[in-house]
Amino acid sequence: VTFNREHTLDSLVSKLDGVDFVFHLAGVNCPKNVKEFALHNLDLTSSLCQAITDTKRQIPVVYTSSVQAELGNPYGQSKLAAEQVLIDFSARTGIPIYLFRLPNVFGKWCKPNYNSAVATFCYNVQNDLPIKINDANATVRLVYIDDLVKHFISILDAVLVEPGFSDISPVYEVTVGDLVKKIQLFKNSRLNMLTEPVGVGFDRALHSTYLSYLQPVQFSYQLPINRDPRGVFVEMLKTKDSGQFSYFIAHPGVTRGGHYHHTKTEKFLVLKGSALFKFCHVLNDKVYEVKTSGHVPQIVETIPGWAHDITNIGENDLVVMLWANEIFDCDNPDTYAKLL
Repeated sequence: VTFNREHTLDSLVSKLDGVDFVFHLAGVNCPKNVKEFALHNLDLTSSLCQAITDTKRQIPVVYTSSVQAELGNPYGQSKLAAEQVLIDFSARTGIPIYLFRLPNVFGKWCKPNYNSAVATFCYNVQNDLPIKINDANATVRLVYIDDLVKHFISILDAVLVEPGFSDISPVYEVTVGDLVKKIQLFKNSRLNMLTEPVGVGFDRALHSTYLSYLQPVQFSYQLPINRDPRGVFVEMLKTKDSGQFSYFIAHPGVTRGGHYHHTKTEKFLVLKGSALFKFCHVLNDKVYEVKTSGHVPQIVETIPGWAHDITNIGENDLVVMLWANEIFDCDNPDTYAKLL
């Protein structure tokens, strides 16, 4: 059940019919008149408490306040006053109240150019719009929306049972300058194919947030294609410390490779067609062969000190996915020719 700016305070009691838990997320932070702070932040909270009282039921409330409540500005004062209303209400009725003084919350669907620097930066960077930074060294404290919602659900599921003030974890701290740099690197990754480490923590959440501001026409992008008489080679993705991903297409009868590495390692996965992998030890000329095809998901690894090549032994094009543990470096390729 939703109560928003389209509804009147008089409808609160009827809205609460059948409701057994309230998440009070509403608030005004950029009004045209400072009096609206008290009207919407304080009066709405007071009306909610009265409406719950009128139901004669125990309906817990989660309230999203703000770290601004610790400051003396009109917005913070209104949030502090609303907190006190809820605290008094809980003391009077015994109804559990959960209070969150939130720092900046970021994540998908937040409006750019409104009250979130993260949303504005993500939107402006991916649309090539200018960004205004007053102090690049200023530190901001951020909470990811998914972490916040998970915490809310834990209260609803009675996992967190202690009422009163609650903290959200984790809270990320980053300078404004570093925040913008990270977002710009996300944009650059489509051009240089170099992804940031976006699998955990703040970078994971920020990367997801950045992508959420892409328009559907931006959901796809093309990669450079390297063609020669043997077939096609395409680099897909590069990482800073875990190598790169690519694929190649080899025409029937074509052999690729014919070299060895001292340190570099690779993993090959045939997606389509049939292949013969040949290996030869560079010191004792020991030979080993592996046949594989797209019908069987089998990884073939190249081993340092073993020369190797791969031949398309099928009648159709061979399609092979490839992971190398390092990005190819033209100045230090660690690749030495040796025919098998």
